Amino acid sequence: MQADPIDVRALQNGELTRALARFVADTQWRDVPVAVSREAKRSLVNYFAVALAGSHDPTLDKAVSVYGRFCAGNDATLVGRSERTDMLNAAALNAMSANVYDFDDTHIPTILHPTAPVAAALFALAESQPMSGEALLLAFVIGVEVECRIGNAVSPEHYQRGWHITSTCGVFGAAAAAAKARGLGEQAIVWALGNASAQTGGLVETLGTMSKSISVGNAARNGLLSALLAEDGFSGPVAPLEGERGFLRVTASTPHWHELTQDLGREWALLKNTYKPYPCGVVLNPVIDACLDLSRDARWSMDDIEAIELTGHPLLRERTDRPGVRTGRESQVSAQHAVAVALSRGKAGLEEFTDAAVADPSLRAIASRLRFVDDAAWPVESAQVTIVLRSGERLSHRVQAARGSLAAPLANVELADKLHRLATYGRSGIDAHPLVDTLWKFDTEPDAAAVVRLTRARGSD
Repeated sequence: MQADPIDVRALQNGELTRALARFVADTQWRDVPVAVSREAKRSLVNYFAVALAGSHDPTLDKAVSVYGRFCAGNDATLVGRSERTDMLNAAALNAMSANVYDFDDTHIPTILHPTAPVAAALFALAESQPMSGEALLLAFVIGVEVECRIGNAVSPEHYQRGWHITSTCGVFGAAAAAAKARGLGEQAIVWALGNASAQTGGLVETLGTMSKSISVGNAARNGLLSALLAEDGFSGPVAPLEGERGFLRVTASTPHWHELTQDLGREWALLKNTYKPYPCGVVLNPVIDACLDLSRDARWSMDDIEAIELTGHPLLRERTDRPGVRTGRESQVSAQHAVAVALSRGKAGLEEFTDAAVADPSLRAIASRLRFVDDAAWPVESAQVTIVLRSGERLSHRVQAARGSLAAPLANVELADKLHRLATYGRSGIDAHPLVDTLWKFDTEPDAAAVVRLTRARGSD
């Protein structure tokens, strides 16, 4: 595969980075289509749902304790918790909370989880300066656009080489969003993106462990810091994205340059954002849908299963062939566990992807009977599960488009229900009703920080 043809001088002069910076500086709320503004609010409903769910996960408990040793103030909220912290720590910790369960949103086709780094940075900033809901939504839309365009430019090779795209591209989205919220000009935005390029990182090898959360948190924190530094004249390279040793060419050998600017301001990444019904890797959604359907079939019982076949695109095996997982975190990206738990329990909520569920010997026995059948002709968003019974009978269910996909998106009422359920699961004790109500009309909210204040837990953590 070859990189897109482009004028070498354009790359050296940073014309692509500057075009993105100009877009960030010039775009106004009136330029954002209604469908995009609506999707931005849906993304934030989902963001607070998953952040509340993860707010008391052991990963967050440990991170809050350690980060708290380096706290420079207490002006910022930690979603779902009673502790307060400073702006940069809040950006990091709230992004971690929103991503820790792999229950967050997913941009197609990059499989980037765009909201956590951008929203966490913006809400932390909103508690330190006057900002309306409309202003935050505009900055959010712009930040997501920037990170997803950069993600498109390095995909799919970027992820295949082991880069964790949410972390590596999320820092640019957070930087662009914060720069917009601070009212930076074109040159300062170029610097903000350059500062972000110096702080990007994250590896796929960390998936299934607490370490993954560090780079997601860093994306939010470092992106926010990048913009604040740029605002004070902290300069960066001319071509941080497209330069000879810039982000695109370092992390992908054949960048798709056109993805950065083609139809910029006319096509919007948020319209390709999706929301998960299950707390696991997005490629497992059709697998779980198929298993849940089969679990309702009265013609078989778990004792009847001889083998289980999972048919799908080779990417399904590449991302989820993880037998013998040891922790709930690892189980979120394991087809073996997802199939076993969905077939056995007939549900796939957060309780099904815990350490306790992973330790269930009956689930481990079922998981060991799974084998993959790769077929490159299958779309990534589809899958088929076949149960082979001891009698020789085969029961199959194929899912063309999973719940939560672009073809079968979650409705607003389902997203609101997700927020209510996950707020309860996260043990924060907050009342989700006013939070949901405020988010649906967030564009009319004069004080963006009012939303995050609704997520503060009372009492001691």
